Amino acid sequence: MLQAKQEKSLGELFSDLSQGLSNLMRQEVQLAKTEITQKVASAGKNIGFLVAAGVLAFVGFEALIAAAIIALALVLAPWLAAVIVGLALMIVSGILAFVGISSFKKTNMAPQETIETLKEDAQWAKAQMR
Repeated sequence: MLQAKQEKSLGELFSDLSQGLSNLMRQEVQLAKTEITQKVASAGKNIGFLVAAGVLAFVGFEALIAAAIIALALVLAPWLAAVIVGLALMIVSGILAFVGISSFKKTNMAPQETIETLKEDAQWAKAQMR
């Protein structure tokens, strides 16, 4: 025996659509939270590079100050050693800062997956209205 397909009323269709959209929006919000949490964790690593660069720059500056003091007191090798060490630390800090800043520039903090699924959801909702 064949069962006839029951047609839903317009009110039922709108109710189903409303409930579906509500569930969909909750899922989109959860996806956005998850995606942003992952991106913030990645940014934390980049901040670590910048902190390391700052520490090394500070130590390098101290070494350069020590070199200037030694240069005034002794005119030969000890100050030259301090300058070499200070410059080396400054170069390393510059490299670390460059790596950290470059990583920040590459990191897109926008929740891309959420944006894409929202676009798909909008297309789906438009199709359901037809």
